[in-house]
Amino acid sequence: MALTIWRHPRPEGVAGLCIGAGSDPPVHWRRAKRLARRIQAHARRHRLAHEVITSPRSRCADVGAWLARWGWRHRTDAMLLELDFGAWDGRRWDDIGAAALAAWTDDFLQHRPGGGESLAALLARAVQPLDTALAVGHGGWMLARRWQLESPGEAPKAVTWPAPPRYGQRWRL
Repeated sequence: MALTIWRHPRPEGVAGLCIGAGSDPPVHWRRAKRLARRIQAHARRHRLAHEVITSPRSRCADVGAWLARWGWRHRTDAMLLELDFGAWDGRRWDDIGAAALAAWTDDFLQHRPGGGESLAALLARAVQPLDTALAVGHGGWMLARRWQLESPGEAPKAVTWPAPPRYGQRWRL
């Protein structure tokens, strides 16, 4: 089953911060509702079931909650979480330090930034099947899923890792 996934709406107050699985910054309710309306319209246009799976973080789950208010089935799944940045999570990128960032980019696949999760672990998580056609997730997970589909078996490098999708952007994977 093809998956259509939207990146969550832009959270509040995250500019310049490392935001991963351990962070749960709020999304303004209007942004969550607006994205839910877009998902609803997409499902109607493509005659899809009114069912959505989201990451458990509020920046994703709030969108699912709006859909649930309108009669949709909404589930959360930790498999959709962003990369876990460990001790880096919630810190300013500028405060993490060049040496720590270099250690990560030098061993991009296996290094665990901030003691958190390696990209290899995220890639393994992102390739797992989902039993739904519609989802709301995080940019890192979306990139990992796309990488697994388009470059299977190829080890990603920091210099070739693509930029994340825009907030609210939709991908078909």
